[in-house]
Amino acid sequence: MLELNYKEFGQGEPIIILHGLFGTLDNWQTIAKKLAEEYTVFIIDQRNHGRSPHHKDLNYPVMAEDLKNFMESNWIYEARIIGHSMGGKTAMQFALNYPDMVEKLVVVDIGPNENPAGHQTIFEALFSLDLERTESRKEAEQQLGKLIDDIAVRQFLLKNLSRDKETGHYKWKMNLSAIHENYANILAAVKGDDVCDRDALFVKGGKSDYLEDSDLQDIQALFPAAKMQTIAESGHWVHAEAPVQFLALLRKFLQS
Repeated sequence: MLELNYKEFGQGEPIIILHGLFGTLDNWQTIAKKLAEEYTVFIIDQRNHGRSPHHKDLNYPVMAEDLKNFMESNWIYEARIIGHSMGGKTAMQFALNYPDMVEKLVVVDIGPNENPAGHQTIFEALFSLDLERTESRKEAEQQLGKLIDDIAVRQFLLKNLSRDKETGHYKWKMNLSAIHENYANILAAVKGDDVCDRDALFVKGGKSDYLEDSDLQDIQALFPAAKMQTIAESGHWVHAEAPVQFLALLRKFLQS
């Protein structure tokens, strides 16, 4: 059993938040602190990400099992689960496998179907970085900039960079090789033997193509009570690009 790294805020009924691919729990800290005014909020590093343990296996059934083990270890037997992108698929798989442990489900800008590959340039950029010879974060960003034009994406990825205390060299917090080797599993569809009839909200970024209105039929085949809402002014990182609108939508759903 992997002991996942996490942070906890607030008090009240539990909310658990799962980040996306290449992300860490810190991506959700601002939202978590706002929700902590009313709830106990746990933000988690999923396996092979952030400061959580590394493991050769990376797929939605094992990540759903990680979440179950986390909840049981922290005496949580039912929670509101929020997941973004890859974390959204983990949340969906968990809800299908363990519906009695889900009070409400929120999935941010991802559906249950298989996704097209779209991270090849990011992988190429990350693997091209010679961390033993990199002397500063600025230098690392310049190297990534040769392949990744978007400064926001570069800064997001560089949150994974840390110093090795023994060697003094930079290293990735994430298990980049395992993520790359299991990339097909991350793109894979979420599957269940049964449906989850808990209240579910799917939030689409209006400028994102990860989730389409036409996906609602496939979503409701697994989550019959699911509804979809769009935040028009945001892209894929809805919680970061439109935090005020997202938080208002989230609070309304969680309290309903």
